[in-house]
Amino acid sequence: MRLDNRTALVTGGGRGIGRAVSQRLAAEGARVLIHYGRDADAAEATAAAVREAGGQAETLGVPLGEADPEQEAAELWRQVDALVDGVDVLVNNAGIADVRGTIDAIDPAGLNRLWAVNTVAPFFITKHALGRVRDGGRIVNVSAHLTRGATQPDLIAYTMTKAAIDAFTAALAKQLGARGITVNAVAPGVVDTDMNAAWLGYARDMVAGLSPLGRVADATDVADVVAFLASDDSRWVTGQHVDASGGALL
Repeated sequence: MRLDNRTALVTGGGRGIGRAVSQRLAAEGARVLIHYGRDADAAEATAAAVREAGGQAETLGVPLGEADPEQEAAELWRQVDALVDGVDVLVNNAGIADVRGTIDAIDPAGLNRLWAVNTVAPFFITKHALGRVRDGGRIVNVSAHLTRGATQPDLIAYTMTKAAIDAFTAALAKQLGARGITVNAVAPGVVDTDMNAAWLGYARDMVAGLSPLGRVADATDVADVVAFLASDDSRWVTGQHVDASGGALL
């Protein structure tokens, strides 16, 4: 139980990678606060699964990227403060990837929406976390392997938002190191979640072939890496972009 007696906040923690992360951190002993933007049912189902397995979980609902990002972050932490007196682990997982197209097809509204949810929201959530994450804590940001060489022209806008997360991770790690807080980014490739369900059905063999391991990632493959970075085992790892793509960049 590497996270026994610790509290973790997982944004977008009710579905996909976030669901797997919430369940894995709870299995490690953490009390998990599962944030959701819109899908309350999915978050409650994840919390129920955690409790059924003997863990502790609560849900928090705050839409991201729709209003003033500072106010959204403040509201999220207001809800956290009502439940706990601080957190040990923050996982900035919430994100969207539904704005696709080459540069000539992206309009300002689409770009701004991606930027607001994937980059601006975690920035201000983390800003408001600084006085609440305990010394020796962990911040884990979900990036993407696309930022390190797996470029796709139709994901140019999404990739930009995640490249900013990589820069954010490195700078924050330098700032918070004196408090013993590590900050790292986990970079998945294609993962078998509902976000990719629409196209993965007909492209599964192609995606599996990208990895030397010959399969498509399950959300638990990424959650296990997050659990390592959230634990004391990762105490000497900070400011890193940790590839969790199954070697898709080799």
